[in-house]
Order: sequence, then C-alpha cells, then structure tokens
Amino acid sequence: MSATVCASWARRLAAGWCLMVVCATPSLAQNFPSRSVRIVVPYSAGGSSDVVARVIGSELQRQWGQPVTVENRPGASGNIGSMDVVRAPADGYTLLLQNDTMLTNLAAQGKLPYHHENDLTPIMLLGRGPLALIAHPSVKASNVQELQAAGAQVTGQSYGSCGIGSPSHFVMELLMKKTGLSFSQVGYRGCAPVLTDVLGGQIPLAVVSANLVVPHARSGRLRVLGISSAQRYPLLPDVPTLQEQGLQGFDMSTWKALMGPAGLSPDVVDRIARDVARILDDPATREHLEISGIEPLRGSASDLAHLIKVDANRYREIARSGRMIIH
Repeated sequence: MSATVCASWARRLAAGWCLMVVCATPSLAQNFPSRSVRIVVPYSAGGSSDVVARVIGSELQRQWGQPVTVENRPGASGNIGSMDVVRAPADGYTLLLQNDTMLTNLAAQGKLPYHHENDLTPIMLLGRGPLALIAHPSVKASNVQELQAAGAQVTGQSYGSCGIGSPSHFVMELLMKKTGLSFSQVGYRGCAPVLTDVLGGQIPLAVVSANLVVPHARSGRLRVLGISSAQRYPLLPDVPTLQEQGLQGFDMSTWKALMGPAGLSPDVVDRIARDVARILDDPATREHLEISGIEPLRGSASDLAHLIKVDANRYREIARSGRMIIH
C-alpha cells in the first residue's frame, strides 16, 4: 500500500475517532445518572446544610429514578466530609453540600487539607441565610446603638458563637471592629446549644442563624438586636439590619452550595445544575427552605466560583484585623 493511501486512511481513522469522542461526550450527561448518587454533608444532621441536602436529594431521586443518598460526615470543622469528596472520582456520583464554613475555616486556620478552589468543582449556589445578633432580656439594649451606649456595662462580657472560626464568629469580629465594642467569645459546637444558653441566661449575647430565633423573639424570651445581611429578614421584618443601624457595608450571610471533585465534566455540571434549578423553582420547595431560614438561589457555577473568591478574601481580612488566626 502506498504511503499516500496509508496517510489517507490514517486521516480518515483519526477523523472517525474524533467524531466518536465528540459524539460520546454529550451522552455522558444524557445518560447521567445510571446508578446511585451520594451527597456528602460535612456537618451534623439536622443543621441547615443537612436540610438543603435532603430537600434537594429527595427531589433529584424522583427526577432521576436513581437512589440519591445524603451522608453526614462531620468532623474537623467540615474537613473530613470535604476530603471524602475531594478524593472521589470526578464522575458526578459523589457530590458535596458545602457552606461558607469552608472559607471561615481557611481564614481562621490559615490553611485547609485541600485547596478550596483547585480541588473542588463549583456546580451551583443554592441559597443563603442571615445571622442574628441576639441578647437575653437582662441586657439593657434592643439595638446596636443602645448596646454601644451601655459601654462599660457590656464591654468584656461573654458572647456565644456557633463555633470558633465559624461564620458567627466572623460576624461578631466585624461588629466589634465597626463599633469599638469588645466581647469575649465562647465557642459552642453549633448554633442550637448557644441559643439554649442565651434563653437560659447563662450567656448574655450571641450570634446565631436567624431562623432559629424567630419563635423566641416573637415570644419575648430574647431580643434580636440586628440582622447581618444587607436586607431585612422576612421572618423578622421589624428587626433592622446592622447596616441600617449605621454599620456601613455590613452584609454577611451564610450560603449553601453544591460542589463536586475537581475535574468534573462541564456537561455533568450543567445537567445537575439544570435539574436542581427545576427543584428550586417549585413553590413548595422554596417555602420549605425559607421556613428553614434559607433564601433559595439559582446561582450558576461561575457565580459560585466568584463568591468563593470574594468571600475567601473578605474572611481573610477580618481574621487578620481581628488577629483570629488559629494554629
């Protein structure tokens, strides 16, 4: 066979192979999923991240006709479950329900056992929720101005956070920086036990997830002094934000996001995001999440990647100014 004929056949084979690859790539997403999918929540069961994962997971299972299991893998401030996903194959069958604790840990500890951008694939920003500055009724203040006016009476008192290095810790650090107030942190394991101690009068102040305080604020068992987001919280519409109370630029909310291992196919990312968006458009789902303190969002993978970059820098700056680095 001549060299010209051989070269011609080689080109045809190469072209045919390329066509097979190009045609096969979309079918990966079209056939996804062909087996069970696992959503890893690197935090304890019952928290807001767990609620989101289970709402999304149950609806995806219905849509896909494949089992979707939610697996709680708490420990090491979320690092154990996150590393489970980092090490998983990049095929879409192991997903991560992450929140901004990943970035507050990074800022407070200086490093993580994985790279928050390079080792994970952003899929979708699912929702966000504000935090609330709360006080026991014995504290003679109903807003930030009155807390500042109390001055020496409150300076040095303890406040409860949902954990050392948690978003609530960062909210209070920023509040102290902007007001000049000074409090001593007591770090709890989650927001629920903090709330219990504020209600019982064991600790006078705390920063916790806003949805947890709604029934107690309405009953008068505690006071909500301010909301951390730029907009008022719909379930507590009469409580002004910290920004409204003169703390310019104060806009901090916790967020929930769906991620996967690094290298996840864009086609699979798009398929998952499209199906999850359909879930978040459902009025009953939105109401369920809102009652749980989460404002449903439909942020794209690029929106999430941008938010991660911005928040990583913001939390790092708060940690440095507040000398929060934890070794």
